Amino acid sequence: MKIRANLSLQPLNTLALPGRAEFYCRVESNEALAEALAHARTKKLPVTVLGGGSNVVLSGDVSGLVIHMATRGVERAPGLDDQCLHWTAAAGENWHRFVQYTLAEKSYGLENLSLIPGLVGAAPIQNIGAYGLELSERFVSLQALEIASGKTVSFTKNDCRFGYRDSVFKQHAARQFVITSVTLALSTVPNVDTSYPALAAALSVTSTPDKPQPAEAEREFSPQEVSDAVCRIRQSKLPDPAVQANAGSFFKNPVLARQCWQELLAQYPQLPGYPQPDGTVKVPAAWLIDSAGWKGASGQGCAVHREHALVLVNTGACSGGQLLQLAEDIIVDIQRRFGILLVIEPQLIGC
Repeated sequence: MKIRANLSLQPLNTLALPGRAEFYCRVESNEALAEALAHARTKKLPVTVLGGGSNVVLSGDVSGLVIHMATRGVERAPGLDDQCLHWTAAAGENWHRFVQYTLAEKSYGLENLSLIPGLVGAAPIQNIGAYGLELSERFVSLQALEIASGKTVSFTKNDCRFGYRDSVFKQHAARQFVITSVTLALSTVPNVDTSYPALAAALSVTSTPDKPQPAEAEREFSPQEVSDAVCRIRQSKLPDPAVQANAGSFFKNPVLARQCWQELLAQYPQLPGYPQPDGTVKVPAAWLIDSAGWKGASGQGCAVHREHALVLVNTGACSGGQLLQLAEDIIVDIQRRFGILLVIEPQLIGC
């Protein structure tokens, strides 16, 4: 383990926001992580954990020790029955590569979560989800180190208290643990879910004279075909951070009481709503932002993406503070217009 002082974090966050770590170390094993945490306890340094940097807003310099997760390793073990396999991945594994690896090994169930940026360790914190699937539906357990003591702690699904883009690690256990590995339950039998409208549309096949296809209702798609379709959708909708600095979706989709949604629908007949199992209705934040005229709006070195209202981009030498000011302006306006409070999805670092 090598600790460096006053290191720039700008290359380590996909929004390319400026900020420096008071102290920084990259850990490639759980032993190195334990050593880094022990050092932080000895020196009484606050700890900030950094993964792929794709879901963070760096609002300034970060005091204490920044631990950059780079652990590797994937293992599989028998599950609860003959068709189930438990896959355990180290926190530093790239999420999309892990998904593709499980598909190549004929283990299915993560195809709808393809191409989500970031590392495995961040997935349960955010309870990542896309195209009709959330991580919690495949989750078995995770291992973590407690920052204050260095002890290894196991978390079950119930322990994690998963919610929509939420978990215990964003609530009362925030900044108390460093996740070291995640175990998921996958199936050896394909059972794809193509019910999400955008995914179903992307998978629809048009017959051609030289390549006739069965009717869509009769068509059975493989998990790899579903994964490929998800990748195409994401690539068409979301800008590549390597080309235009961004952190993906910047705001959570609001979840409203059904009566509240119906009252809004009376005022805004075009307002989409997606009923949830608990009776609430999820409303697309992108629709609210677009309807309020924010798509393409720019601030100081930052802007709302011209094609996707849910994405804020760093167009130049933008600071975290300037980006958050644009976000706050949007939040205030949406609440004034619709009575809905938008919540920022990425984690804030350096506040």
